[in-house]
Amino acid sequence: MARILIRSAFRANYGGMKFQKAGSRRYRRPWPSRLKATGHARPDQLQDRLRETIEAAVEHQAVADTIDRITAVLDELGPGTAGLQEIAEIAKCATKTDAAQIFLRDPDANTLSLAADTYEPEKVGRVTIRLGQGITGWAALHRRSVALSRDPWRDPRFLDYPGLDERRFQSLLCVPLIAGGELIGTVNVRTLRRYGYTAREANVLSRIAGQVARAIRQQSKVASLQQTAEHYETVSEVAGLISGSPYLEEILQLLVTFTAERLNYKVVTVRMLDEARDELVLRATQSMNYAYQRKRSIRVGESFAGRALATMQIVTSEDVTRDAEYIGADLAEEQGLKSMVCVPLIVRDRAIGVMTCYTERIRNFSRSELKTLAALAKQAAIAIEHAKLTVRTTLMQELHHRVKNNLQQVASLLRLQLAEPSGKPVEEMLGDTMNRITTIARVHDLLSREDLDRVGLRTLAEALSQGQQQALIAPGQRVEFDVQGGDIPLGTAQATQVALILNELMQNAIEHGFQSGGSGKVAISIGSDGDEVYLTVVNSGQKLADGFSIDTHSHLGLKIVSTLSRAIGGTFTLANGPSGVVAELRFPIESAELA
Repeated sequence: MARILIRSAFRANYGGMKFQKAGSRRYRRPWPSRLKATGHARPDQLQDRLRETIEAAVEHQAVADTIDRITAVLDELGPGTAGLQEIAEIAKCATKTDAAQIFLRDPDANTLSLAADTYEPEKVGRVTIRLGQGITGWAALHRRSVALSRDPWRDPRFLDYPGLDERRFQSLLCVPLIAGGELIGTVNVRTLRRYGYTAREANVLSRIAGQVARAIRQQSKVASLQQTAEHYETVSEVAGLISGSPYLEEILQLLVTFTAERLNYKVVTVRMLDEARDELVLRATQSMNYAYQRKRSIRVGESFAGRALATMQIVTSEDVTRDAEYIGADLAEEQGLKSMVCVPLIVRDRAIGVMTCYTERIRNFSRSELKTLAALAKQAAIAIEHAKLTVRTTLMQELHHRVKNNLQQVASLLRLQLAEPSGKPVEEMLGDTMNRITTIARVHDLLSREDLDRVGLRTLAEALSQGQQQALIAPGQRVEFDVQGGDIPLGTAQATQVALILNELMQNAIEHGFQSGGSGKVAISIGSDGDEVYLTVVNSGQKLADGFSIDTHSHLGLKIVSTLSRAIGGTFTLANGPSGVVAELRFPIESAELA
């Protein structure tokens, strides 16, 4: 090895000289006395250069060994926290310093974040500085190394980083990490004593930094490509799931559940725009917290979600628990939520809602992540709009079918009334008919407000009792309606028939139980008994005459009740009870569930 180095040094010093063969007339040996005049090195100079060459070779070998160690670490651990921490230890040992740091640049936020620290490893991920801020930020911004041999805090560029004990270090060498013309970050080494860094030591750290930068850049590109592929796979998977369902609520629940699971969010919510009230209403979340599921509506333009909808732009917050604009910081802190991103759901240049994603740790959302969420929101908005169109189509078909059935029901009621001999005036008969048609209309209205094909029995009873109180109670008369029981769901056809039955029973209770005026109570009870649903109407007014029989004493209203009761497979009874006249309807619960 030494022979090779001597030969290299000799060539470096004598490579430019011309030698002639011995025996030639023109051959002259270069005497040492002539070396100075001709510019060639003396023996002592040759010795110095030889020593420098050997030192350079040793330095080169040390750098090569260090780079090999760094490469092995990156191959094994990658450019994550563990790998960078190990690289910082290697840099500290290679430069024989007391501490080393690695800062990495976030290209989206244009900041530097502490990624490794041999002296205070617990501070990793908790220190972020802007480019140009402090000595490290200055070195990164200007892409120039900074060497300070004493009292770095006296430098005008120095900045006390909150949470870092920087003033105890007496020297600093900061080298930017650059690869392919791209700033990756910086590597800093420090000593607890004053120390003047030589050009060679700075060169060693620069070469190490270059290798680290290239390795990080390469592996970061691979990681970024993998993340992008995973994100697009997620978008494709979620889009396939939500597009396969025609039901809006199911689409929204699938969206929040799979977005949280695939993209690693702690909570995901979807708020839809209520155009009538100009508010964002919470429609879906995968959070199991009851208080979170009951969050109030947000006005358009209010808080982050309202602003995202109003501007149709993605809005982020680094920490919602500290942001005054955010509504519900206490609940977010209770749930352990930190960073948030609000993505508007846009279809045909119109915002229809907002998807909000929360993390449990502070996160700077990358450009790739935001693009993924935007693509996901776009697919979701299309699926939501398609579901709404499907619902509208189904609703129109249902309305057509419902109107047809209602008209047939009206025709049947009119036929019953024509076949019934009655001494009532025409005006009173028309009033009864209008009352029955109004009952059908109320059922139609309730079905339009709730599900397409279901309405709750208690909801129906409360609506009818309110209408009867307004239409049938005479001025000065006080009759109280009381509805008790469960809101058992009824199908479209059965809801209309039960509503007509209940309407006749309430009308019968008022007309016959309180025909002489006075006050009283009409109590309506709803429940289930085994396989049957029961509906009981009790009035505290005048009781039935002795010997009353439905078969022989029925008027048109009770005949309608009996006919409709048989139509739904039920039974109807009317008799005196301890609290008054008791009318009871029973029908199979299977009919109520399957109608």
